[in-house]
Amino acid sequence: MILEPKLQSLWISILFISNNYLQKSANLYFRKGGPRDFGLLRCVKMKELKEYVRSIPDFPEPGIIFRDVTTILQDPDGLCLSIDELRGKLQGLDYNMIVGPESRGFIFGVPVAYAEHKAFIPVRKKGKLPCETVSIDYDLEYGKATIEIHKDAIKPGDKVVIVDDLIATGGTTEAIAKLVESLGGEIVKIVFVMELEGLKGREKLSKYNVDSLIKYEGK
Repeated sequence: MILEPKLQSLWISILFISNNYLQKSANLYFRKGGPRDFGLLRCVKMKELKEYVRSIPDFPEPGIIFRDVTTILQDPDGLCLSIDELRGKLQGLDYNMIVGPESRGFIFGVPVAYAEHKAFIPVRKKGKLPCETVSIDYDLEYGKATIEIHKDAIKPGDKVVIVDDLIATGGTTEAIAKLVESLGGEIVKIVFVMELEGLKGREKLSKYNVDSLIKYEGK
């Protein structure tokens, strides 16, 4: 079918406007944080996040209460709530990347990075990253450990948030912060899902802005 010039011009205008509108909508969609902020995903708070955590007495040894984060992950409402609350702790911050250690730092850090449209940088055990790395040794209760990060992952001036599931003694997170700073990055905030206050991990991180979603008084 051949359209008359006026009708053809009208259709071209409609197509141009439609394409322009869709492009602007897509840009707004991602700037606003993706599907959740447009109501395509909804997290209804059925109960407090702490109620999703399973507490196991006398594990791994007598007198210790183990806080099991996997029960947050296996419940859709718990997982959704944890990510939303982590995002809430970061509102208003100026940062461009999230750093998280294997493995549970990946689990919680990546969804937050996706929703906030930030980069995610993995921290791994020695020998797991394929390109040139920087590494650091740190003390464990019964020995030492080494973690690494890609040398080109962080550049001077990058503003970094560290996300992990748990702060206990704070040794691993302190080592991560030193790695970030050795590459010229700035630690803007460190946020955890759970905190064992009795182990005083915050003392090692006293120069940083540290926050957590759930606090337990004991060890």
